[in-house]
Amino acid sequence: MIRVVIADGQLLVRSGIVRILNDLRQIQVVGEAGSGEEAIGLIREKRPDIALMEVVMPGMGGLEATQRITSHGGSTAVIALTAFAEPPFPAQMLKAGALGFVTKKSEPAELEVAIRRVFTGKRYVCHEVAQDLASYAVQEHTDSPFEILSHREMQIMMMVVGCRKVSEISGSLHLSPKTVNSYRYRIFEKLKVNSDVELVLLAVKHGMVPLGPLAGERHATSLNQAAVS
Repeated sequence: MIRVVIADGQLLVRSGIVRILNDLRQIQVVGEAGSGEEAIGLIREKRPDIALMEVVMPGMGGLEATQRITSHGGSTAVIALTAFAEPPFPAQMLKAGALGFVTKKSEPAELEVAIRRVFTGKRYVCHEVAQDLASYAVQEHTDSPFEILSHREMQIMMMVVGCRKVSEISGSLHLSPKTVNSYRYRIFEKLKVNSDVELVLLAVKHGMVPLGPLAGERHATSLNQAAVS
């Protein structure tokens, strides 16, 4: 039996994945998490074989959670199952230790193949993403300005555009507020923006934030608050 944990910030999405997996032979969903922190705690408790990890979700997010899960030498393998396939997400998740990367546009049969292959210790990247990664490897430049960010800068950037306060980021990543701000201003400099508002606008332009209505309202509120202040 392949034991699976699902980490995704959207309850309806998790419920759909559970239904798909429960219909498959020798695959069992043993837990669900709605944030990166919940995912880490659940994996420590349940010790599943596979964790299906959304990249963008509440808390520290899937990127940081994946790095922590895989760096501790546990038996759980991570597969990114995400709506965010644009660069630099695939490369960043694979560097963080994920063994698989599947988009939510993939067929259920492909998700099953990914789970079974990763369970045997092999890597699996869906066809669409594999082509993009191959193209990226031979190109000197990409269309995404976010490619120049380091792994840690990418983590902090995603938390900033997710409307997380410096104190919250500091607590989640176990960094001092001063260090978080240093990263934040380094990100501004690299991306040639001058504020959180401009960073959010750039992230929206390049598909780096959730596009659902609730996400849109959240980012709109953030932009309005920043404009007033």
